[in-house]
Amino acid sequence: MTPVLPVVVIDDAASAEPLARALLAGGVSAIEITLRTDAALKAIRIVAEAVPEMLVGAGTVLNERDLHAAIEAGARYALSPGATPKLMKVARESAIPFIPGVASSSEIMRGLDLGYTHFKFFPAEQLGGASALKAQHGPLPAAKFCPTGSITADKAPAYLALPNVLCVGGSWITPLDKIKAGDWTAITALARRAAALKPVA
Repeated sequence: MTPVLPVVVIDDAASAEPLARALLAGGVSAIEITLRTDAALKAIRIVAEAVPEMLVGAGTVLNERDLHAAIEAGARYALSPGATPKLMKVARESAIPFIPGVASSSEIMRGLDLGYTHFKFFPAEQLGGASALKAQHGPLPAAKFCPTGSITADKAPAYLALPNVLCVGGSWITPLDKIKAGDWTAITALARRAAALKPVA
């Protein structure tokens, strides 16, 4: 498992393939392409077809329409910053894994009731960071997390040291300025540093 999941915003789908290859060269084998731009679905399709060894997923999935579009584009998993009951129920029947976003104990409990055990904790730093997730482990031991939101390379180890954290999401591996400049060497270097981090769980 990749300890750090790159959370990527892509404005130009042409950058998707070299970006995926740069991450793989650094030892990162999964990527979350957020559905925040018009190029996102095309970028997912390019990675799925041209770089099949990269586990490509769709982020910022907000509704059933987004989920179906992501699956059609070739996403192999999907994440959301939150989750409505309708989306969680539909996603349980979908062809790919879905990771709902949570920000509170009540939201985690609702997800557990629907059969989910893996959650995106977002926005992590603004919600209390690693200490907040540490506090969730006692009362909700079945829940496992991929925290994202303002996490940096320096902050990631504190999260990965927790038994209920499987990976962290971060945009620091794929800075938008590096993507736009086509600085794949720099991204490979950032990916290599991220891949060296080790989760406890």
